[in-house]
Amino acid sequence: MFLGKVPSEQSEKLVIVEVENSSSDSLLFRMNNFSLMRSLDIHEDPTFIPEVAAGVAEDKSEAKSPSDVIKELTDARSDSARNGFSFKGIKDYLECYQSGKLTPSQVAKNIIAMLEDCDKSTPPLRAIVQWDQEQIMLMAEASTTRYRNKCTLSCLDGIPVCLKEEFKVVPYHHRVGTVYLGTQPETEDATVAKKLREAGAIIIGVSNMHELGTGTTGCNPNRYHKIPRNPYNPNHFTGGSSSGSAAAVAAGLCPVAIGTDGGGSVRIPASFCGVVGLKGTFGRISCHGCLPLSYSTVSVGPICTSVADAAIVYSILAEPDLLYPYGLKQPKATLSDMCAPDLKGLKLGVDWTFFKACDAEVLSACEKAVKHLQSLGASVVEVSLPEMEEARVAHVICILSEMRDFLQPDFNKHFHEMNLETRASLALASQFTALDYIKANRQRTRSMRFLQEIFSTVNCILTPAVPCTAPRIYESDLLTGSSDMSFTVRSMRFMQLGNFTGIPGLVVPIGYSSAGLPISLQVMAKWWDEAVLLRIGLKLEQFRDQTKKPSIYYDILA
Repeated sequence: MFLGKVPSEQSEKLVIVEVENSSSDSLLFRMNNFSLMRSLDIHEDPTFIPEVAAGVAEDKSEAKSPSDVIKELTDARSDSARNGFSFKGIKDYLECYQSGKLTPSQVAKNIIAMLEDCDKSTPPLRAIVQWDQEQIMLMAEASTTRYRNKCTLSCLDGIPVCLKEEFKVVPYHHRVGTVYLGTQPETEDATVAKKLREAGAIIIGVSNMHELGTGTTGCNPNRYHKIPRNPYNPNHFTGGSSSGSAAAVAAGLCPVAIGTDGGGSVRIPASFCGVVGLKGTFGRISCHGCLPLSYSTVSVGPICTSVADAAIVYSILAEPDLLYPYGLKQPKATLSDMCAPDLKGLKLGVDWTFFKACDAEVLSACEKAVKHLQSLGASVVEVSLPEMEEARVAHVICILSEMRDFLQPDFNKHFHEMNLETRASLALASQFTALDYIKANRQRTRSMRFLQEIFSTVNCILTPAVPCTAPRIYESDLLTGSSDMSFTVRSMRFMQLGNFTGIPGLVVPIGYSSAGLPISLQVMAKWWDEAVLLRIGLKLEQFRDQTKKPSIYYDILA
């Protein structure tokens, strides 16, 4: 995760140097300002878990229930009616099933054929890394029977989905992007996998990921995984760490995928692959059955073809889980005002200095998207996001320290089976002290307080999703992986605040670079207010006048 781009033989040496040199004065430490917290005098008590009590809910007794809103979303005129290409979403699948044009079993056969094809293509897509024909057909046939008998389980019945390999999914190996974990097939589902099954979804397999979630490119050269390709340009990365999830959705293999996000790991790949990514409030969706790599920064979220689909999946997954200690007192998930005709009355916060720290093409597209939201009645309010450099460093200290703590036995026992980049990240993490960690969590208290003040004046904060478009894959990356610390740090720039403080964030594609690579805008809101993100996201989606067809795309419903 944190190493300057160097040839592999030098990477090996650098990793060893980092392991041996556990003093805080190492080059990587200094280059990235990681000793910043040591010079600060912070008096606030530390916040180790960014759980926030639900505020007093305004009376929405007249408001529509989530099921009413979902019906409105699925009844709305299909995006497919627009001219040109559009992704096939949940609504398109439901129309096929309800009209009898296709059955879930026929769709499953198409998916199996496509999975075989994308494994043989040059280069292979490597979005789904484990799948089982028999399992797919069993779920599809059960769904087909339910449609025939008119007793479907939910609007996800018969919808193809995949889950990041970080989740336990029966009967697949819970490898988490490694070669050494998950030696036996899994016998128990993670909570999200269980909920998707109960909703009637067809789990088509588990998706590729950056090894142990330690990076943002998605580059994973080990033998079980290989490098997933960006459907918009297979010579570019997908982003990570939920790399295969975003690639599977953008390539049309499934309209819904589930990822985890500890430093942008849902939102970065969704942005690079031109699809929608939602990171819920910390604790909103259960992480039970997901490898607990970083307990204070990770949230679960969907990657989908549209904001409407993200809302549907969110409404099914978002609720307390007695098997997961966080979010037990969360307010009921609503989709209130999501289908409002405009954005009148909403205040959109923008810190323009922070906003503008991105590539020129990204900035131009994002500024136009903000104007589009204004044209729908929202007002833009200039805000100041204080101490962002402190928050950036503190987030890195928290996520890396927690990962190093959890992976300490693996680091000792499986060091030589790990990718070079993972070794470097964990070696770097060993240089943080208990004082660094406590100071970082004192900073978390401050950052959360600043946000509470900002959200008392605005409904959301807007930023670009990622400062750049998807980076190119080089030949050396295929063999030894990619270790580019400056890219990792930069790619997380707009992501870390959400992970550090627990607020929700949504990325929505708004256009393309001159090279045809996707660009997205991010909307963040106060804790538990995913509804306002989805309301704004639905309108933001309309800004892009056309959707470009990815160069790798499978039309499962054709």
